[in-house]
Amino acid sequence: MMSASTARSIRSHVAPAGRDDDGHTAYARPRLQVVAGGKEKKESENTAFQIFSRIKTVSVVHVIISVLFLFAALLGSLALRTQMVQNSFEQAQVQANISKLNQDVEDDQAKLDSLQASLPDRAQKMGMVPQSGPLSIDLQGYQPTGKGQ
Repeated sequence: MMSASTARSIRSHVAPAGRDDDGHTAYARPRLQVVAGGKEKKESENTAFQIFSRIKTVSVVHVIISVLFLFAALLGSLALRTQMVQNSFEQAQVQANISKLNQDVEDDQAKLDSLQASLPDRAQKMGMVPQSGPLSIDLQGYQPTGKGQ
């Protein structure tokens, strides 16, 4: 029995490119082979090595920059923390001084109040008489002396 492709090719007398009517190839394909060695391989190895070494150098540079940045950040944070502690200590001293000064003002105010309260008693002991009414001076009949004119 004949296959469908054989029947078609027999009827049309057409064969695929590179084949004759029997189905055999009219020309032989060359065999592909891998060629080892040569100048191209050395260049590709050098290029690959250069790329790897460049990547390695870039990576090392990035690592060094990162470490330096972290070290600078550490030093900056330590300096900032030291400054904050120093400011906190100074603030505590200033607040203690303010508290002392407020206490001194309160003590002096209490002393002044007690002196003012004892003033009438001391005045009476010295023979002074408290004022009985408001003091006023009538200046309607006042005549200035000749010194001012």
